[in-house]
Amino acid sequence: MKLPGAPDLPETVASDLAAALAAKGPSFEPRTHHQDERGRPHFTNRLILETSPYLLQHAHNPVNWYPWGDEAFEEAARLSRPVLLSIGYSTCHWCHVMEEESFEDLAIAEAMNAHFIPIKVDREERPDVDAIYMSAVQAMTGGGGWPMTVALTPDRRPYFGGTYFPPRAGARGARVGFVELLARLSEVFQSEPELVEGNAATLSAAIKEAMTPVPHPALPSIEVIGEAVTALARRFDPHFGGFGSAPKFPRPAVFDLLLRVHARTGDPRVLDLVTRSLHAINRGGIHDQIGGGIHRYSTDERWLVPHFEKMLYDNAQLVVSLLDTFRASGDREFSAWAHETLAYVEREMLAPEGAFWSATDADSEGEEGTFFVWTKAEIESLLGPELAPIAIRSYGVTDRGNFERRNILHRPEEDAATAAALGLDVERWRSKLQEAAQILYRARKLRPPPFLDDKILLEWNAQLISALAQASFVLEEPRYLALAQQADDFLARALVRDGRLLRAYRQTARHPAVLEDYVFLIAAQLDLFEVTARVDYLERALSLHASLETYYLDPRDGLFTGAAKDVPGLLCPEKSGYDGAQPAGNSIAALNALRLEALTGQEKYRSIAERILRGFGSSLGSGALGSPKLMTALEAYYDEPTEIVIITPAGADPKPMLDVVRRAPKVTGYCLAIEPGAAQGALAVRVPAVAGKTAQGGRVTAYLCHRGTCLLPTTDPAELALSLSKRKPLGPLVIPRPLG
Repeated sequence: MKLPGAPDLPETVASDLAAALAAKGPSFEPRTHHQDERGRPHFTNRLILETSPYLLQHAHNPVNWYPWGDEAFEEAARLSRPVLLSIGYSTCHWCHVMEEESFEDLAIAEAMNAHFIPIKVDREERPDVDAIYMSAVQAMTGGGGWPMTVALTPDRRPYFGGTYFPPRAGARGARVGFVELLARLSEVFQSEPELVEGNAATLSAAIKEAMTPVPHPALPSIEVIGEAVTALARRFDPHFGGFGSAPKFPRPAVFDLLLRVHARTGDPRVLDLVTRSLHAINRGGIHDQIGGGIHRYSTDERWLVPHFEKMLYDNAQLVVSLLDTFRASGDREFSAWAHETLAYVEREMLAPEGAFWSATDADSEGEEGTFFVWTKAEIESLLGPELAPIAIRSYGVTDRGNFERRNILHRPEEDAATAAALGLDVERWRSKLQEAAQILYRARKLRPPPFLDDKILLEWNAQLISALAQASFVLEEPRYLALAQQADDFLARALVRDGRLLRAYRQTARHPAVLEDYVFLIAAQLDLFEVTARVDYLERALSLHASLETYYLDPRDGLFTGAAKDVPGLLCPEKSGYDGAQPAGNSIAALNALRLEALTGQEKYRSIAERILRGFGSSLGSGALGSPKLMTALEAYYDEPTEIVIITPAGADPKPMLDVVRRAPKVTGYCLAIEPGAAQGALAVRVPAVAGKTAQGGRVTAYLCHRGTCLLPTTDPAELALSLSKRKPLGPLVIPRPLG
């Protein structure tokens, strides 16, 4: 059926769409209300030719959607129409709402098709496009989010932007709905070109300003780290943990900064900010108590009611924070939680190809959170008289519920208090609760599941590879290393073309890699190298970094752009130092450069890090709550890297020495366990600090060095532990009293 208000599709395009639809097979269930009696869609648009799950969700809207590309903008220029750009992602609740209310509405679709060239973008596949137009929306409205709606001129400049719009005036209390907005945007474009040009010029200038930080002539001083800790302490929630008020995001980059400061100062108050926050998250509804993993964020201050989608990157970052917190505190709550999170990822997110899928939706059965919540009656029926009281008490289940008359499972009490109230010792209670959780998990698996976004993103997989590699060392679990290497091998096979990285894989590899793909993959290679001491991982990290410098580094200011220099069709290259739900690419680039300098001894990498820190010096010096990962890089810059080389003769066991490192807080530097021959081979060429190191008396021997200056070698783990405990103070860092 013809798309309402749209011209007839070119014959070749129509043929391609028909073939793509036929290839879906007879079991295909189109995501649309517009179907015939046999379940076949009335409408099909160009998005059927895409592989992105998000774009495919919209392939049967009555909207004449185009994917991002020259074809759409050329058509807009030919017809003298504006482009209507809609950006979202597949597990976004409000994206689904706007699709249902507006993009499935025939009258709204007709208005879009008749007066605009509509373009759909998956922000996870094209974060470079998303960043540009998000800057415009933030300049116009002071905020941003998804779904994002932007009106563009045919030369890609925005003249209006916003986020979610209700379909019509009056809906959800709106004075202006989407249909009225479309009419106004089209009218202005056709009859008020001066206004459109003025808005486009103003917003384009705002984009350029937002995306081009002003370099600072001086490197930020070490004092700004203390100021950042002070600011975080003032925002700390002493009742529920975390920082600020609702909504609350876990934001592991903040935890990582605090853990690094604690490692340098030994101040228990800094560590307390992390442990109390993570403990609260662990017991909240944001943590899937029976399935594992965390949801994206909490809508309330108590970490109780989450936004229910689960993202691979959140869970990957969380694992690293848990490992580092375990190392700093010794509290096995955090190591157990890391194991559980990785078990969830392996069980539910591992693709047949050996890498990992992206996310699961918040919605199922047409409602948010349905898959995850329970009535008290359901739990009683499933668990019976012995286990039901244990689960009900442990998970805070009530008749009224805490979410639309159903219950988000959480842990309102400490373990000992719950066990005592149930008349059980703690170990017996834990065993029974685990038994109940397994029954509930099996029952939940029978429910219609949330949508799975099964694309494989390089950036997010690289983050998980790092988490798995580090977990294999800290938790002494070889399986995690095997999973990391398997995923890394797939990325190397599937997401490299002509020596360049690609970003996304689903049936085929697509889209140019962005800065974050490169920097997180470099970090993953360095983590694999530290765990295995295989020089090929270090070689790949160095090769990737060379490509990064070639295609992403702006030599004028020393900052890296979000997209490669040769990616066409972008208004302005982004240079971000904002560490939000995920760290900024420049933040990770600075940390990578400092790691490479520590390993190779090459000063050029330190210079790269220094130029990044100078480039964002103004924002670092003015509070840095928006750049905690970049602040971590600043701490690493002022740190003296700890270089540990453990020489292990054939047949000897390095575990006692490695256990010392595992139990110590993670600091700047590296630890390599190698056989004596490696100290004279290719590894010694790349890592000068290992050259000439020998096993003393045929025993496992540890060398502790700082920038090539080494203490006497030791064969005694206790002596290594004592040396590691003598950390260099964090300069003139002043932490206020009281803190938190």
